Amino acid sequence: MSDSALPALVGHGAVPALGILPDWLDPMKILDNPALGFWVVIIACAIIFAETGLLVGFFLPGDSLLFTAGLLVSTGKMPINIYALMGMLMVCAFVGNQLGYYIGYKAGPAIFNKPDSKLFKKQHVDSAHAFFEKHGGKALILARFVPIVRTFVPVIVGVAKMDMRKFLLFNAIGAILWAGGVTYLGYVLGNKVPWVRDNLDIIFIAIVAVSVIPIGIEFLKAMSHHRKKKAQQADPTA
Repeated sequence: MSDSALPALVGHGAVPALGILPDWLDPMKILDNPALGFWVVIIACAIIFAETGLLVGFFLPGDSLLFTAGLLVSTGKMPINIYALMGMLMVCAFVGNQLGYYIGYKAGPAIFNKPDSKLFKKQHVDSAHAFFEKHGGKALILARFVPIVRTFVPVIVGVAKMDMRKFLLFNAIGAILWAGGVTYLGYVLGNKVPWVRDNLDIIFIAIVAVSVIPIGIEFLKAMSHHRKKKAQQADPTA
């Protein structure tokens, strides 16, 4: 891809954040800055860490940033080997989620040991714990591909006291598939398949939909089971 094609990439809406977020959060404007040199790699890693590990980072453009980073490596705009970049981003995504889990694990008792309020109820923690113990692997991995959700799920799982070893495993798998996979997708397809490059918004919406549907189905099943259980307790003869 020529230098002149990069502005066109932005102009055609290749970055989904353009229609929602301010210009300063446009991944292309963040990463395609020759003055930053190798610092652009550090900035990309910091954004992925903040989005996955710091609650205030929920608004950051994770998916589009990963794809754009892979694209810019393929065009020589980012001075790093693609596998080195993928490794760094995967580590940041993994460590970020671990931090989120730790925040939830430590903050949970302080919040839920207080008298119940409308927002924080012990029964919600128990329900979350049961849900993630049963569907934790699928839910954690799929949540990686859902903006905002991926920021808060590790905290919820930490509050619910999901087994640490299980979380470590699923966190690692999710980091590899999301941070590594989306970055490599940008590296392989972003420069070679114009349709993919120019329709990222459609692709990421489809990814979110595919990721949310299984979680939603399992959640509805759990809610239905909970209602039936309560009905049986209210009327044992039913």
